[in-house]
Amino acid sequence: MDWVTLRIITRFWSQRKQPGSDTAGRTAPGTHDGTTPTHPSEVTMSDSIGASPKWGATEMLPLPGRFNSMVRSLAAQRFATTDAQWKDVVFERQFDLFSRADAESVEQEVLESGYRFDFSATVSLESEPEKYKRPEREARAFAEEQMSDGRKQVGVGDNVISKSHTVTGPVALISTVEQVMEYLTTGIPAGTIAVIDDSGGTLTAPIIEGFAGVICLGGTVRSHLGILAREYDVPTLMNCKIDELKDGDVVELEVTAAPPAADAYETGDIGNARIWLIENEG
Repeated sequence: MDWVTLRIITRFWSQRKQPGSDTAGRTAPGTHDGTTPTHPSEVTMSDSIGASPKWGATEMLPLPGRFNSMVRSLAAQRFATTDAQWKDVVFERQFDLFSRADAESVEQEVLESGYRFDFSATVSLESEPEKYKRPEREARAFAEEQMSDGRKQVGVGDNVISKSHTVTGPVALISTVEQVMEYLTTGIPAGTIAVIDDSGGTLTAPIIEGFAGVICLGGTVRSHLGILAREYDVPTLMNCKIDELKDGDVVELEVTAAPPAADAYETGDIGNARIWLIENEG
């Protein structure tokens, strides 16, 4: 909830001493510019979509736009009823403006509309399956057209760190806390390349530096896992699309490929690092 409080602080602090605000730094109730008062009322996702941030561009995606707009609207309406200065509310009564129950209400409204969230780790899908999209694991059949020197291409991804040599090793498919605990207890076999779907890094962060390489089936090079990979200097491919792999398969990661450019995920210039299966060793 800290990020919500931060957004509220930024929102109201930017309004202090602005046209339409009084000497206490308050704007007209329920508004963001002090010009068109509204009456506090129940705010829904559809009502709040038009409340854009005062300090910059609106959100590019509809779901963050609706959620953040609802936060702004509710906070503005409730602050208008306090008859207090912002400095007296923000640190001691911030959850009067937007609470956990409000956040859960927003989430519930989204789910009731039929929307399902993308999961960043299998453990999320297992714990709350009703909230997340089911994974679609379609085989890409890279191998039928790309064969070279006893290798066949089984996937592509986005390279996080450009290296001078490719990385080769046996894969381990990791998706549970129990597997991570086992590796913490017994150690990670030398040369192991992890295949994971936790782009947030929550699951594998405790053991990531022990891997020779990582194949992540989601996220981008800017995801938390990508940041961890750069910090620990672990060769990693993000946003990977792969054919079926099983524990023990020996693969080669083309971590010599250039990382995606800053605008790659907007232009579609991604998936340039290849993953090869070493057939004579698998």
